[in-house]
Amino acid sequence: MKAVVQRVDWAKLEIDQKEYCSINLGLLVLLGFTHTDREELFEWFCNKLINLRIFNDEQGKMNLSVKDINGEIMVVSNFTLYGDVTRGFRPSYSDAMKPDVAEILYNKFVKFFQEKYPNTKIVSGKFGAMMNIQFVNNGPVTIIIEK
Repeated sequence: MKAVVQRVDWAKLEIDQKEYCSINLGLLVLLGFTHTDREELFEWFCNKLINLRIFNDEQGKMNLSVKDINGEIMVVSNFTLYGDVTRGFRPSYSDAMKPDVAEILYNKFVKFFQEKYPNTKIVSGKFGAMMNIQFVNNGPVTIIIEK
């Protein structure tokens, strides 16, 4: 699993030019799966995301988590995180999990995350949909997590 995590002031996701979901201050998480990923990784990933200390405390030091600030989380499936451009200019996606399997795993991940942290607003894009995302990256702060 690979995630690109962005600290955002807000994010809004649209499908077919209609708002599908949105968050206020929190994390925008672009999430991709590779062939070897399994549900056993969910616990580690969710714990990492909810406790990642990338929000500023009173002294301006990144010392608070999304949980500490009562922030919100938007999770968006993104197979292109596994795009390989080591050869040529057109990415190869051979490391990305096949869509039919990835969709099941993605939906299970979102459900697991929401059930594990019911006091945190966790919204999701729609797997396989063409999505437009607007957001304000606060900082900018962008972290890549891979396991």
